Amino acid sequence: MRLRYSFAALAIGISSLAQAAIDPQYQYLNALPVAQDTLVLPLRSSDLKSGSHSLLADPQLKQQLTAAGFTGKAGSISQLYGVAGYQRVLLLGLGDKPVISDDKLANYGADLAAALDKNNAQQVTIDGRYLAAIPQLVHGLELRAYRFDQLKSKAATPRKLAVDVVVADVKSAQQQHQQLQAIADGVYLARDLTNLPAADLTPQSFAAAAQTLEKLGVKVTVLDEKAINDLGMGALAAVGRGSDRPPTLVIAHWQGDNKAPLALIGKGITFDTGGYNLKTDGESIVRMTSDMAGAAAVLGTVKALALQKAKVNVVGVMAMAENMISSNAYLPGDVLKTAQGLTVQITSTDAEGRLVMADAMWYARKEYKPRAMVDIATLTGSKVGALGSYYAGLFTEDESLHSALLQAAKSSGEPLWRLPLSDEFASELKSDVADLRNTGKTTGASTAAWFLKQFAGDTPWAHVDIAGNALASSDKGVHPVGATGFGVRLLTHWTLQQP
Repeated sequence: MRLRYSFAALAIGISSLAQAAIDPQYQYLNALPVAQDTLVLPLRSSDLKSGSHSLLADPQLKQQLTAAGFTGKAGSISQLYGVAGYQRVLLLGLGDKPVISDDKLANYGADLAAALDKNNAQQVTIDGRYLAAIPQLVHGLELRAYRFDQLKSKAATPRKLAVDVVVADVKSAQQQHQQLQAIADGVYLARDLTNLPAADLTPQSFAAAAQTLEKLGVKVTVLDEKAINDLGMGALAAVGRGSDRPPTLVIAHWQGDNKAPLALIGKGITFDTGGYNLKTDGESIVRMTSDMAGAAAVLGTVKALALQKAKVNVVGVMAMAENMISSNAYLPGDVLKTAQGLTVQITSTDAEGRLVMADAMWYARKEYKPRAMVDIATLTGSKVGALGSYYAGLFTEDESLHSALLQAAKSSGEPLWRLPLSDEFASELKSDVADLRNTGKTTGASTAAWFLKQFAGDTPWAHVDIAGNALASSDKGVHPVGATGFGVRLLTHWTLQQP
């Protein structure tokens, strides 16, 4: 059963956010139960040719299978009726490869979720006896089942769905399921936070959401505007001072062991007008409720680790602010002093994410002395121009960190593509009146990354730009329309893989 949570601080009064089109209730079995309404048969092309699956011996199933023209093509789904005692049988194609990657299995599970959402099944049996990684398929089903319609006047109640998963090794499958369920819960949290309107998700209500994780054993610290100013975080303070809702720095620490921590830094701009460099595209500014998706991914990752009681030491530092226009707002041409001591000339108030991240990175290094640090942010439009939503941009000069993150990307199904980062970009950020300017003149994604590099110190560090990855415009794979929660699976896998 999914862990539910509530945000008492939300003005819209939602008592329980995370929902699904279908609400699966799972149990793992080592034998097929008595036939009920729906059976799901995941089948490779080779299974059909060899007839190795025991149920393929059923003559009625074979006859309908032939009539349906089902070949086991990857991702294909055919529905049969009145076979082997079931009302319906869903044939799920797995393709012809003997080894199927985890992300492929998750996508097949997502396709299955979409199919189950269209029928009225109340009880489903998934025959996974011939598929060792069946929990990965169930994970994809879980991720795709999410929806966010609680703000609609006629929001539908999630349909309860009993799911029996038949496997060869129940104990092993249950352990995998619990770990993957924790990750799915973290993704759900990140999606909920990112989907919320800016009037309801402020720096303060985000902090309240983080504090709900304390019941899981997470230590949560919230620095208010006074504390931010007292620490000299002039960049974070400046970005947030144009709003009536002041900035916060939210720290969520899961200490599952006593090693030096891994630090995750998240950009949390709960709404971005662009400041006095105002965003003028109507569709673009509507999407700026999602400019805190990096912070949401960090908090979702901490929740995923806490739920599975992971033996890792991870601290999430999330810089939260609204970038608004007012008589108090920072201006183009201003020179800000960061907590690290570097001064920054503001050449664009719409390049605010790197400013709040600079102070957050300094805080993580100063207070926690991490052995490695990864930041995640919806940072630049130029990243979208380079990679679209197909990949997140990865910037690092640390080869070990690069390899580890690419491996985590492959394991999690959240792909990365390395983009250039070197000191040749320094000239673009040279200022006549300050140590740095906050924008370059040509390569926006790389110059933004180089700016952040100035605040990483000697700590192994990588920057992940998820602009374009935070929202899905349509249902695709494990992502329903809306917030994707991109980064939770990636960062959870990365932290768990570190020695």
